[in-house]
Amino acid sequence: MKIVFASNNKNKIKEIQLLLPPTIQILSLEDIGCLEDIPETANTIEGNAIQKANYVTDKYGYDCFADDTGLEIQALGGEPGVYSARYAGQQRDANDNMDKVLHNLSDKASRKANFKTVICLNLKGDQQVFTGIIDGEIITEKKGTNGFGYDPIFVAEGYTKTFAELSLEEKAAISHRGLAVKKLIRFLTQ
Repeated sequence: MKIVFASNNKNKIKEIQLLLPPTIQILSLEDIGCLEDIPETANTIEGNAIQKANYVTDKYGYDCFADDTGLEIQALGGEPGVYSARYAGQQRDANDNMDKVLHNLSDKASRKANFKTVICLNLKGDQQVFTGIIDGEIITEKKGTNGFGYDPIFVAEGYTKTFAELSLEEKAAISHRGLAVKKLIRFLTQ
């Protein structure tokens, strides 16, 4: 089975392809000739995932899945949430985003947070939504060079290393995206 993943984020594509059985091959947006930025204007993580999947299905006619992910920090009222990628501005710079989070948490006692991924699958005219959430906390400084986004400042509950200190395989096994992808795989392989 070949299915479009509505992303050109090579890190995400690699992470998800690692989790999929060899019978399922991912095509990127670039692979189908979709070079434009897909709108992400919904005010929820779920809404963005649905919007992206529908865009590819409606405009290009492919079965596809799309994800959206957000970091939700309790002491910041759920921020950055749906605005995680552009929390520090439209430049979408991971270091700027992490710096803003660390600054905004500097006077907060609680550093509890969770990563949430929602995957929307459009398959043969049917739509399914899968969610993965992992709880953890934001540490006070960046650690590690693996991963992307907020990985260097997030430590999952029960772990001592940040996502950026884990190998891609270790992270994929426990992460929010990994959990959502496992639900997707279960559905696709039934």
